[in-house]
Amino acid sequence: MLAIAARPTDQPLGLGASLCCWLIGGPVRSEPPAWLRQRLEAAGGSVPFSIYMEWVLHDPLHGAYGCGRLRIGRDGDFVTSPSLGPDFALLLARQLIDWLEALPADPEHRLSLVETGPGEGQLALDLALHIAAERPELASRLELVLVEPNPGMAERQRLRLQTCPLPRRWLSFAELADAPRTGVVLAHEVLDALAVERIVADGALWRRQLVTLHGDSLRLEPGEPLEPELLAPLAALELHQPGPQRPTGWCSELHPGLEPWLRDCARSLRRGQLLVIDYAHEAWRYYAPQRANGTLMAYRAQQASDDPLQDPGHWDLTAHLCLESLELAAERAGWCSLGQCRQGQALLALGLAEQLHGLQRQQALGLDRLLQRREALLRLVDPGALGDFRWVAFGLGEPPEVECPPLFLREPL
Repeated sequence: MLAIAARPTDQPLGLGASLCCWLIGGPVRSEPPAWLRQRLEAAGGSVPFSIYMEWVLHDPLHGAYGCGRLRIGRDGDFVTSPSLGPDFALLLARQLIDWLEALPADPEHRLSLVETGPGEGQLALDLALHIAAERPELASRLELVLVEPNPGMAERQRLRLQTCPLPRRWLSFAELADAPRTGVVLAHEVLDALAVERIVADGALWRRQLVTLHGDSLRLEPGEPLEPELLAPLAALELHQPGPQRPTGWCSELHPGLEPWLRDCARSLRRGQLLVIDYAHEAWRYYAPQRANGTLMAYRAQQASDDPLQDPGHWDLTAHLCLESLELAAERAGWCSLGQCRQGQALLALGLAEQLHGLQRQQALGLDRLLQRREALLRLVDPGALGDFRWVAFGLGEPPEVECPPLFLREPL
């Protein structure tokens, strides 16, 4: 196993283990913190898992992201593609530049590159530096907009982006909707952090999973049968009932926050594209009978766990997306699908092989640095790790730009 945790793109069915990090064994739970106990008691002792997940991730005082406790990178809680080095941003920038330069010029307004959930701000900085160096004319009419709901993370981003060559602003989707932009929205490992509903089979019905306070501990328990609005996406996948292949206790996730997020995102643009880069499975994999514990995982200090109740507010919680659910939610929110593929394919189409070959001509970097960059490039396309991420593109505006597929869907350079 590798000591550095790249939040995995897949898990062995029903096990929740990762080949990209140290896996912690069975549940090791401490007494819930006072703030969480008080909220659960005020709610009658239990809440749906989605509310618990929202609290422990995004509460501004206690949430892992809300207060800025989690760290991303080799020395942090987990690594992402941008934290491995600048090559990911260099390749991604080719796609963003292609889209931005094709958008109609507006002499009264700048084009916008909008990053949602910018993490440490490293990807935004690397993209801005590359665009300014390679396309100074484009950079002269481009602004960087960051959508970050968590104050703790926003403060770290401001520090990281002090040397950013583009004008930058931190705005909410609601503020963007007051003056919609023309541009490109990037959602890199964002939608997996939206609070999910956990669903549990009882042999005949789907039930909502609850987080319940029992004395000095927390438990996951089945609650009431799912309401019709939560059953709708399952019905669309012909999973109205669990069926015999999914016995009592079989568990998975729903993503009720996808459509509201995509609708808010659409209102922020007059015209442009959205690129989602995240964990995602087709429905047949996502809801496979063998995947008896869903896709939910917890991460902290380069370790992974399938127990979401330990040390609340100190672990990252994340769940894969279901591709069909994402595409349906996007269509309902007004987006036009432009296509999708795995990250390995996308980066090869954008020139990763050429980038890898070019390292041989950069001897001035030194052997250690060259080997590090080579390893990072290979990890980006490794189908057992980051290469299995999905790149999913959507367009907005009239007419939708569908005449030519995005660069990342074309033949490798």
